[in-house]
Amino acid sequence: MSIVLLSEGLPFLVVTVGFQRQILLTKAVLSRANANPDLPSIHIVLEAVSEVGPRIFYDYVLEIFLLVLGSNSGISGLTSFCFLSAWILAYDCLFSFTAFTATLIIKLEINRIKRYNQIAKALEEDGVSSDVAERVARSAGKRARSSSRSRPNSGNVETNFNITDKVETSLISFLGASGAGGISNLKLLMLLGFIALNVFNFWTVPVDDMVSSPSSAAGGLASSFFELPKLKDPTYTARLLSVIPQDFPVLISVPPAIHYDLLSSFFRYEKLLEIVSENWSLTLGNPIMTKWFAIALCLSTGLNMYLFNSIRSSSFSGIFRPSSALPKTEDQPKIASEPMKTAQKKLPISRRPVSFTASDSSSTSSEDDEDGTVESTRSVEECTQILKSGLASQLNDSEAVLLVNEGVLPLYALEKQLGDMTRAVAVRRRCIEMDSGRPISSSKLPYLHYDYKRVFGACCENVVGYMPIPVGIAGPIIIDGKKYPIPMATTEGCLVASAMRGCKAINAGGGVTTRILGDGMTRGPCVAFPTMTRAADAKIWLDSEEGFKLIKKAFDSTSRFARLQSIKTAIAGHELFIRFRTTTGDAMGMNMISKGVEHALNLMVKEFGFDDMTVVSVSGNYCTDKKAAAINWIEGRGKHVVAEAIIPGDVVRKVLKSDVDALVHLGISKNLVGSAMAGTIGGCNAHASNLLTAIYLATGQDPAQNIESSNCITLMNNLDGDLQISVSMPSIEVGTIGGGTVLEPQGAMLDLLGVRGPHATDPGANARTLARIIASGVLAGELSLCSALAAGHLVKSHMIHNRSSNAASKPTAVVEPTPVAAIPDYNCKLYKNGA
Repeated sequence: MSIVLLSEGLPFLVVTVGFQRQILLTKAVLSRANANPDLPSIHIVLEAVSEVGPRIFYDYVLEIFLLVLGSNSGISGLTSFCFLSAWILAYDCLFSFTAFTATLIIKLEINRIKRYNQIAKALEEDGVSSDVAERVARSAGKRARSSSRSRPNSGNVETNFNITDKVETSLISFLGASGAGGISNLKLLMLLGFIALNVFNFWTVPVDDMVSSPSSAAGGLASSFFELPKLKDPTYTARLLSVIPQDFPVLISVPPAIHYDLLSSFFRYEKLLEIVSENWSLTLGNPIMTKWFAIALCLSTGLNMYLFNSIRSSSFSGIFRPSSALPKTEDQPKIASEPMKTAQKKLPISRRPVSFTASDSSSTSSEDDEDGTVESTRSVEECTQILKSGLASQLNDSEAVLLVNEGVLPLYALEKQLGDMTRAVAVRRRCIEMDSGRPISSSKLPYLHYDYKRVFGACCENVVGYMPIPVGIAGPIIIDGKKYPIPMATTEGCLVASAMRGCKAINAGGGVTTRILGDGMTRGPCVAFPTMTRAADAKIWLDSEEGFKLIKKAFDSTSRFARLQSIKTAIAGHELFIRFRTTTGDAMGMNMISKGVEHALNLMVKEFGFDDMTVVSVSGNYCTDKKAAAINWIEGRGKHVVAEAIIPGDVVRKVLKSDVDALVHLGISKNLVGSAMAGTIGGCNAHASNLLTAIYLATGQDPAQNIESSNCITLMNNLDGDLQISVSMPSIEVGTIGGGTVLEPQGAMLDLLGVRGPHATDPGANARTLARIIASGVLAGELSLCSALAAGHLVKSHMIHNRSSNAASKPTAVVEPTPVAAIPDYNCKLYKNGA
């Protein structure tokens, strides 16, 4: 086939082969990846292949069959092209279901790595420490693998994932460690693999195949000499003459005999030593090996220094005792009625050498011996020296408490110094107990079996435990055609049951219909000017199109997620209040907004001509955050959600035990007239904050923001005998990333709702979905409570269902206050040095 003929038939080849099958398979893979972003890549590709693979394979077989028929047509040009196209299609089919699917898996993994990096970046922008952000991002990968194991009919794929679990974790850690550079790491890894493969192929080629044998040039004669018999063989001459032609001139040269003397073993060892020395010299001359030797030398030196420091530190006071992160009740220091003279005075101590064992963050140190011995406590000077040498983890609990009491070790720095989160919490509990004179180490406040790594630097400081709250599930409730459970963390009896009844009635009417009317978090700084005229000039400039563009450019440059929507200004004398309204993706976003506001105000001073402006406060209560304010009720803050449901009249009577007209009348009298008489701001509802706060606590939201988030007006109307009920909530402030959502229990509830973390393709979609669920839960609670009030069942239901026999608990033991003289002067010591 000539080049000209091939170029003329190229359009025919392109049309015949094409890329429509690969595009169809890619669309199926991407659609499934968007629908289930946490599903492992291999499962996504397998499901896509099982869906569209048979149709693609059928198209391949049909086209190859037709092309084979065309190759038998007898027409020269058509025969050649049909034959070539059939082979190309066969190879295209093979590679589409092998190499191309593997490429799709790599592409999905790259997208997943990008998503994990986005989660970490969003958490860091929201104020979470980098360690916690990285840990939360990696846990998303673990959840994806765990979800693959929980899927039915996984087959052999599940086994393969179990085998390669650790390898995949290491690969994700390597690729995602450098943020945006993870893709570059992947490209570098593929390039190194390609080079290594070629180097391996080069060295595995036999040398004899690469060098032409000199025997081949001799026409076969020389090769015969390699098989000649030995000289002492009696048939040597006959065989030699048999391989030489009769007419071929032959010159035979017989060298003299050579005598070999057997050397002694010394010379053999000398030769071996010479070979070893030569190879060692070549190795040292290799630049790559030299670098490895230098690295090994550095590691050896570092390890020796570490061992020497360990031996030197152990000489301070002999052998260290292990710490106790789980102190027993009987081991707690007893506060006597007599004043303690020094903190070092203890009961008689049995000083026995005990080996030290380090514990990790999830473990607890060994307890005191059961024979009544007490931890040995060194002096403050010795303990201080150990602390300064960076070996605070080798202090026992009593010594750590002693340093805290003396103000040497800040109370807030226990986690950092001890290196064990759980042990730090246990030590802090003992410190607080000694300072307050009230029991906490032996109290019912739990502190074990909790991942404090997610708390430290993200959620709480000076941690002494965690507070378990009962979590109930109401629903499921149908929201915009989908079913969602409603998790509620509450201590109020009948609340979950009431919401459950409301969900049942709403589902009987077809569910809830919701709409998002606004999405924008706000921050309102206060700035001051020397005169009122300058403040007015700044207001006019900010309200102008030019000023807004400059401020928006400055604000948007600080974050990949926060985008400035609008600016609202208000002037009070020489002070100006600026309300920034921005989108924040799936994060609640107060920290990232504050960073953008601060940068924009700095540019106003330095570059935009307002060098006489002074920033009074980044938050000037014009936001308004965590306070009841009409501006949030009117302008909105966070997500503006409206939810509505139609309840059939018979459902109102049978399920809610009420009447439509009675509910409408109660809604007007209670929610509208009663609220107006009380002068409420955004409180035209029955108990919206009840449901909202319970969901907030269960899903890791900021509980203090229930003040403005509970702004709600509940309206009810008689619609042809059915009940039309709606709630309008203009300021629901929620997020599915950052804050309390990094904690595993709260994150588990977000997983239950399918909204944990940022959305893979639509930033902010998960947070908006959570706002819809909250509004729908509020609607269910409003419907149930108003029905109980209209029917007069509220008090009766609480008396029956909220009067548990366990509620009448045992009388609380009265703890006599400890005399002041009996308590050491720990005040101002626990929190010394900024603790």
